Amino acid sequence: MIKSELVAKLAQANPHLYQRDVERIVSTIFDEICTALARGDRVELRGFGAFSVKNRPARVGRNPRTGQPVEVAEKFVPFFKTGKELRERLNAEPTSSSDDAGTPTTPTQAGSPSGIGGSGV
Repeated sequence: MIKSELVAKLAQANPHLYQRDVERIVSTIFDEICTALARGDRVELRGFGAFSVKNRPARVGRNPRTGQPVEVAEKFVPFFKTGKELRERLNAEPTSSSDDAGTPTTPTQAGSPSGIGGSGV
């Protein structure tokens, strides 16, 4: 899902809001998360996960073509740790009574061009 799809879903679920207002809300949320991470703060969304920044120290790497040593500078990278509820939801066994229309299928469920793991036909 991309940002515009998220905005469209939220606008559809909230018909009392204009789509441009939903776009502004989503952009503001993302901007605030980015600003907090730039300050070095941790952003926690209970049940979903936590965003933080990790420091990668300087090191000596290797150029894969030449094999020569290359200095890699220190940098800060964003890090996301999933929340317990999200992890449990992703790893839950699907039940036959639930509506599977909105859930993605794995390659073995969807079938493959080779016929391995397909519908059994």
